[in-house]
Amino acid sequence: MPSPTRYAHSNISQIADFLLQFDALKSVNRRSYINRGERVENSAEHSWHLAIACWAFAEQLQDDFDLLKLIQLALVHDLGEIGAGDTFLYSPNRADAHIKERESITTLTQHPGNPIGNLAELWEEQEAGKSKEARLLKVIDRLLPFLHNIASEGRSWRENGIHKNQILKMHQFMETESPEIYSWFMEKLEYAVAQGWLNAS
Repeated sequence: MPSPTRYAHSNISQIADFLLQFDALKSVNRRSYINRGERVENSAEHSWHLAIACWAFAEQLQDDFDLLKLIQLALVHDLGEIGAGDTFLYSPNRADAHIKERESITTLTQHPGNPIGNLAELWEEQEAGKSKEARLLKVIDRLLPFLHNIASEGRSWRENGIHKNQILKMHQFMETESPEIYSWFMEKLEYAVAQGWLNAS
């Protein structure tokens, strides 16, 4: 029978290997530029930014959010991209992105060192977007790349030939979920068009 110490070391080694799987998210690049255009961000950076942004908005909105769940949802939100890569918001293949992402989540949950029993459940919750926390997450997840574009004078929009009507289509749901945020968003969107950072059509 193995000693308690050797058993513990074996468990820690498995968890350590499990944690290294997440390191791959740092190599998944997105289209958003950080620091007003310095470079594109990676999905691990986005996940951290999303988690802290959700926390901040939850505090501001004071709507009895389950803060722990909200942050957990934000942290697992893009884990599927480890195997699937990032799918650009305006990509024609975006509707199918969840298929490969779900496969990646399944691989992670089946890792022998995985101690997070509800990892898949949390990912599915944010994917469905029905809980109060998941709905806020989706709003903030759309808001952050928009902020990056405003800060970088629409660099990603300009590079990818994005039009105003594309942005309106992908952000319309925010009007129902958070009218205050949507009002601010619309003001900044019109400003971006006026500055020539975005195609007006």
